[in-house]
Amino acid sequence: MANARKGSIRLFHFAGVDVFLHWSWFLVAVYEVQSRNTRYSSVAWNIVEYLGLFLIVTLHEFGHAMACRQVGGTANQIVLWPLGGTAYVDPPPRPGATLWSIAAGPLVNVALLPLLFGVYMLGRSSSWLLAMPDLYRLVRSLLVMDIVLLVFNMLPIYPLDGGQILRSLLWFVIGRARSLMVAASLGFVGVVGFIGPAIWRHSIWYAAIAFFMLMNCWGGLQHARGLLQLAKLPRRDGFQCPNCRTAPPLGTFWKCGQCGQAFDTFQSGASCPICRAQYAETKCLDCGKAYPMQAWASAALTPAGV
Repeated sequence: MANARKGSIRLFHFAGVDVFLHWSWFLVAVYEVQSRNTRYSSVAWNIVEYLGLFLIVTLHEFGHAMACRQVGGTANQIVLWPLGGTAYVDPPPRPGATLWSIAAGPLVNVALLPLLFGVYMLGRSSSWLLAMPDLYRLVRSLLVMDIVLLVFNMLPIYPLDGGQILRSLLWFVIGRARSLMVAASLGFVGVVGFIGPAIWRHSIWYAAIAFFMLMNCWGGLQHARGLLQLAKLPRRDGFQCPNCRTAPPLGTFWKCGQCGQAFDTFQSGASCPICRAQYAETKCLDCGKAYPMQAWASAALTPAGV
């Protein structure tokens, strides 16, 4: 998360979530506001419109964060970028928990639709176009933005919400690793779909989206391969991750932070056999959570679901 915050400023803290804004947002905001300076009678309305867009984005990301916490996951950071926002969520490694954590974001946009549409219809019936044209155009723009964000995010292209929802649904059928591999592979088709308009229209935005998707699809594919390799490893009896209920693999897969030696922490009792460094917690290679060795042993003795 430290890398995600690099170059960002902290805006506020709400409901246990820190919201950051990347410095590049200001550059893009200036460009976007100036490029739309003919839509309203004053540039102040352009600024309000742009801030309204990112208010919708922020609410969308809070939907992800709150849903993730609801299923027992970790979500305490949101970073806003020129292309949108990212909620850094870490739900439990279960398909249902992941599905709800992802789907809750677009559901926020769905919930905003009747509110924005109601205000828009009120403006139409009250002749805001004549009496308050700037306010009328602002409400209409926010309604259109919410619809566009919803439709765009629901495209079944990884790493968009639609692609991650598809991955979560496939997880129920073909497992965690293979579902990610399928979703990431399909995402490359979406990358091509954005590269075409980027070249045709000479659009830097389409190119940026294509690059963002390409990097995430490649990372997802590599992660899926790692999960497949991890799933094939033999497992150690007598220990189980308290979070994902998975037994740890046999082998030297943990690295000492002091001497750099790879070792099997469960064989050596959570201490490095070379420099004798002792570790209070051991990280699960399957879900990423860390627990004391005693918790691993206790989880192995506790039936799942208790």
